[in-house]
Amino acid sequence: MRTIKILGSGCANCRKLEAVAREAAGKADVQAEFVKVTDMTDILAYDLMSTPGLVIDEKLVSSGRIPTVAEVQGWLAA
Repeated sequence: MRTIKILGSGCANCRKLEAVAREAAGKADVQAEFVKVTDMTDILAYDLMSTPGLVIDEKLVSSGRIPTVAEVQGWLAA
């Protein structure tokens, strides 16, 4: 099972990023646990410049934007 973390305050973009990540995991038939990280100390531990951030299996793959479903599927396949 993959671990996908959404880093951010819980804003609209954070919720959209979570929706994109969930859709990508579903389309890629990947079982994943989704974790929302809202504590700034925890977020800064990922060396994130701007939110929202997407972490897959403890690797920061996106920050400051909402990737496409296809991009997230590619990261999940890697």
